[in-house]
Amino acid sequence: MTIRFRSPFRHRHLLAALLLTLLVSACSTGFVSFSRDVHVVRSGETLFTIAWRYGQDHRNLARWNNLGDGSLIYPGQRIRLTPPSGSSGARRGAAAGTSPAKKNPLPPIPASPPPAWAWPTSGGIAVEFGQRPGSGTGVLIAGRTDQSILAAAAGQVVYAGSGLIGYGRLIIIKHNDTYLSAYGHNASLLVKEGQSIRQGQRIATMGEGPGQKPRLHFEIRRNGKPVNPRQFLPAR
Repeated sequence: MTIRFRSPFRHRHLLAALLLTLLVSACSTGFVSFSRDVHVVRSGETLFTIAWRYGQDHRNLARWNNLGDGSLIYPGQRIRLTPPSGSSGARRGAAAGTSPAKKNPLPPIPASPPPAWAWPTSGGIAVEFGQRPGSGTGVLIAGRTDQSILAAAAGQVVYAGSGLIGYGRLIIIKHNDTYLSAYGHNASLLVKEGQSIRQGQRIATMGEGPGQKPRLHFEIRRNGKPVNPRQFLPAR
């Protein structure tokens, strides 16, 4: 009787070859390489949602990428998330061993005053700004399912959808060049992107937030950065 021994390395070699084939295939099929400095636009995204995702001011993204008002972006476009570090001439000078020429910094963006805010719905704050559960970037207001959600200030809807992870059905309103507000975990959306909104207008109905409880996630952002809504909302 002949006894045959199978090498334990054979299967390892086959597995390694298979993994290498998959990696080569992935590279050839156009997988996108992401970095913390660049975002590749996906279908349905706007400059506002990209800025929101990274905690940036949409006006800065527009300036850093020469996008004008930022209203026209397209899937596959690469969006710089950090300011330009210098001109091509400066990089060539550095490569040649000379001191790079300094690029004139972009002028600061003028700030707009905050609007007169109103509460977006009735109910007490169940989770404060910076706390969990929740994203920590806003407050969670308790209520009941299908309760009316109102615009906290007049403005224009710049996003209405469910493409941002962790917010459910979300509405973002631009109030001026400095301030935005957001309303998440809605059961239904009653407004569309581009629509002008008056303060107190019914824009959505309350859905379920963390823990499957009726909650509104409410945010105020100043220059793209989350701020505590209690600083702006009237006492009640």
